[in-house]
Amino acid sequence: MAVARRDLAQRLKRTEATIQVSSIEAVDWSDASLGCPEPGMAYAQVITPGYRLILTVNGERHEYHTDQSQRAFYCPGGKRVR
Repeated sequence: MAVARRDLAQRLKRTEATIQVSSIEAVDWSDASLGCPEPGMAYAQVITPGYRLILTVNGERHEYHTDQSQRAFYCPGGKRVR
């Protein structure tokens, strides 16, 4: 969760203190893309446990997908954003 908050703070040029955690949901992703594939990439076809995080800043929702390690991807609308 800390990785996602830090990433969103950098994206929005805000402090981490302005970011609220709205929800955390445990998810078994169907592959290593964590439900957020990049076009043209291949992913291991293994169930990957992780979380769907919804972070909120000034009423705006921001979705992150994670595995159980330190990987977290900004994933609005199911598409990974770098």
